[in-house]
Amino acid sequence: MSHEVHVNELKPLQILSPEGEIVNPDLVPALSDDQLRELMRRMVFTRVWDQRAVSLARQGRLGFYAPVSGQEASMVASQFALDKEHDWICPGYRDMPQLFWHGYPMYQAFLYSRGHQHGGQVPAGVNILLPQIIIGAQYVQAPGVAMGLKLNNKPGVAVAYTGDGGSSQGDFYEGLNFAGAFRLPNIFIVQNNRYAISTPREKQTLAPTIAQKAVAAGIRGVQVDGMDPLAVYAAVAEARKFALEGMPTLIETLTYRYNPHSMSGDDPTKYRTKEEQTEWEQKDPLIRFRKFLQAKNLWTDAEEEALIEEAKAYVNAEIKKAEEIQKMTVSDLIDSMFETTPAHLEEQKEWFAAKEAK
Repeated sequence: MSHEVHVNELKPLQILSPEGEIVNPDLVPALSDDQLRELMRRMVFTRVWDQRAVSLARQGRLGFYAPVSGQEASMVASQFALDKEHDWICPGYRDMPQLFWHGYPMYQAFLYSRGHQHGGQVPAGVNILLPQIIIGAQYVQAPGVAMGLKLNNKPGVAVAYTGDGGSSQGDFYEGLNFAGAFRLPNIFIVQNNRYAISTPREKQTLAPTIAQKAVAAGIRGVQVDGMDPLAVYAAVAEARKFALEGMPTLIETLTYRYNPHSMSGDDPTKYRTKEEQTEWEQKDPLIRFRKFLQAKNLWTDAEEEALIEEAKAYVNAEIKKAEEIQKMTVSDLIDSMFETTPAHLEEQKEWFAAKEAK
C-alpha cells in the first residue's frame, strides 16, 4: 500500500448524491444489505435520541448538551468503519453517538451530561476516552493512545474527533505532527459544520480546506461530503488501513448541525441565514440514504416508523435509569478524589454535609 501524501483539494469525496443516487460507483464500499440497513437504523435512532435529548435539556433534566442532528452520517458512519474490540475513540463533547455505538451506555451519557461521577466510569472493554471539553485537546490524547497501541503491538487505531473550531487550536497541529513523526496508527476527523459556535470557518483560516493542513505534518489529508454516509464510511475504512501501516490520515467531513451549538443559550439565527439552513437540510443524510435504500428495496416507511417508536422507548428508559441513580453530593465528589481524604477536605465535607442536611 502506498504511503503517498495527498489531499482532495476543494473536491470532496462523494458516493451518494443528495437524491440518493450513486455518483462514484468505483468507490462504493463492500457493505452487505444487512450492514446497509444497520447503518440506516443507527442514523435514524441517533436522530430520535438527539431530538429527545434536546427536549430533556430544555426541561432542565440534562446539564450541558451539544445537539447532533444533521451530523449523523459524519458521526455514525465513521464509527461504523471501526473495530470496537481494538480501536479507540478520543471524542469531543458533541461526539456522544460515536461513544454509544462503540459500547458506552446511554444512561451514562445522560449522567455525564448531568455532571454525575458515574457517567465517567467507562465499562471494561469499551475503548473510549471521555468527551474532551478543552477544545482540540483530544488531538494530543489520541497520539498518546496510538503510541501505546504501537508499543504494545496492538492491532488497533486511535481516532480523534473535533469540529472546525478545534482545527484552530495549537493541540490540533501538535497532535498531527507527533502522529506523523512517529508513524502512529491515528485517524483525525474534523467535522466541519461551518461554525465554531458562531465563528464561521472562513474567519478561522485562509486555507481553502482543513484537510490540506495534513500536508504540513506529512500525513494523508482527505475531504469528504459529510452528509454522505457511504463516502464517510469509505474514507474512514481506507484511513484505518493506512493507519495500521503507520500512516495517519486527517479527514475533513463537510457537514452541518441543524440546531444550536449547545443548549446553553446559543442562538444560531444570530449568525446563520434561513437560506443556508434550507440548503443544508436538502442534503440531509437520512433523506439521502433513505432514498438509496428504498431504491434497492431495503427500507420502508413502516420500518422506519416502528424504529422511531423503538428508539423513543429506549431513550425514555435510559433517562429514567439515570434519574433513578442517587444524586451526587459535594461530599461524594471529595470522597471519590482521594484514597485518604486530607484533613482540610474533611472539614469541607463536614461543612457541606451540614448544609445539605438543612
